[in-house]
Amino acid sequence: MIAAQLVPTPVGPLALLSREGTLVAAGFTAEPKEMFVRLTPALQAEGLEVADGLGSAMEAVRAYLDGDLDALDAIPVSQPGTPTRKRLHAALREVKAGTTVSYGELAVRAGLPKTAARAAGSACAQNLIAPFVPCHRVLPSSGGYGGYYYGVPVKEWLLAHESGGIANPR
Repeated sequence: MIAAQLVPTPVGPLALLSREGTLVAAGFTAEPKEMFVRLTPALQAEGLEVADGLGSAMEAVRAYLDGDLDALDAIPVSQPGTPTRKRLHAALREVKAGTTVSYGELAVRAGLPKTAARAAGSACAQNLIAPFVPCHRVLPSSGGYGGYYYGVPVKEWLLAHESGGIANPR
């Protein structure tokens, strides 16, 4: 069974979906089913159940919002993908809070220097576990914020929070 929980954040609810203590999806939505339908058919076959507490993931989000910007790093995650996508997602988890990289730099960090920035962009677009796999920390080399699955205002807030520009109003 996939367990789901909503955690309030200053930019809206964060849906957490977990299977046996490992996050399989997370995203800024009030409806966990929006994340559930993005899972593999095998995971969807397990069903979805709203839970009261997902323990460490929920506590990590609260700690992150309270200023422990590394709190999300300790939570185990699992998402499908090709070996290239998995390397890019692993490299994303190594990008420290308060810093950003370009899509091309992400490919280099993943040990894929010949991979086009487009592959890094695709890995970010297909990321199912935001902000634990912090695709919000990737910016286009041409400037600006680029896109973000949950909207540029959420990306801007996350980056400002991580750079110390926002105090959590909780």
